[in-house]
Amino acid sequence: MSITLEHKQALVAGNGLLPVVFSQNAQANGFEVVAISLSSDNRNQLKKYCSKVYDCAPGELIKIREILEKEGIKQLTFIGKVSKSLVIKRPKFDSFALELLKKVKKLNDDAVMLTIVDVLAQAGITVLDQTIFIKNLMAPKGVLGAIQPTEADLNDVNYGFEIAKEMGKLDIGQSVVIKDRMIMAIEAIEGTDKCIKRGAKLAKENAVIVKVAKPQQDKRFDIPAFGLKTLKTMHKYNARLIAVEAGETILVDQKKTIDYANKHNIIVMAV
Repeated sequence: MSITLEHKQALVAGNGLLPVVFSQNAQANGFEVVAISLSSDNRNQLKKYCSKVYDCAPGELIKIREILEKEGIKQLTFIGKVSKSLVIKRPKFDSFALELLKKVKKLNDDAVMLTIVDVLAQAGITVLDQTIFIKNLMAPKGVLGAIQPTEADLNDVNYGFEIAKEMGKLDIGQSVVIKDRMIMAIEAIEGTDKCIKRGAKLAKENAVIVKVAKPQQDKRFDIPAFGLKTLKTMHKYNARLIAVEAGETILVDQKKTIDYANKHNIIVMAV
C-alpha cells in the first residue's frame, strides 16, 4: 500500500547516528523535519537538518502530544535506540504514560509500541515505515568485508539464525551469541552490545553473533541495526563474526564499519 508523504514530517529520535541520517536524507529530498529528541547524544547534529528540535524525555507523552498538535503533524517516524530499561526505571513518566502502561498486557517491545501507534492514530497521526528515508542503509546479501567465513563459521551462523528467529517469535530479542554450535548468550532487555559482551566473555574468543528481524517484524519500529559501535564491542571481547539478515537490517555508516572490520579481522556478512 503506497502512502503520500506530507511535506512536514515528525521524527521521534532516539540514540545514535540513524536519526541524523534520516533527517539529512529527508531534508535533501525536500521535506521539513520536526524532531522530538529523546537523547542528548545527537541533538546538536539534528539541529543541522531539522527545522525544530524539541528536547523531551521518553515518558513525557503529554508534552510530546502537545508538540505534535502545535506543529500540525500528520506523519511521524520513530528512529534510534531507546533503552528498554526505561520501562523499569520510568524516569519522568507523566500521568498519561503511566496510564498507557497499565493498559498494556505485556511490556515487550511490540505491545508497547503498538499501543503508542494506536494512540497516535486516534489523534490522526500515521506512523511510517522506518526505512522510507534510509533504504540505502539496508544490508545487502553476502560477505560485506574482506574476511571470508569458514565452514565452521557458517554452521554457527545457520544455527544462530534458526535460534534468533525463534526468539523473535516470542519478542524477546533479535540477537544471539554462539560458539561451536553452542549458545553463549541470548539478547533480552539489555540490548545487543551488552549481549555480545556477556556471550563473548563466556566464549573467550571467536564468538559468532547473529542478528535478525523478527518473523512478524513491524517496520514502523524496532528494525534491527548495527554499526561501528557494535563492531568495537566485538573487537574488545574477541568476537569473530557478525551475521545479519539481508535486506532487513540497517547498516549504519557502512564504509567506516566495514573498514574497521577489515582492520580488526572481523567477518561481516548478511544472509
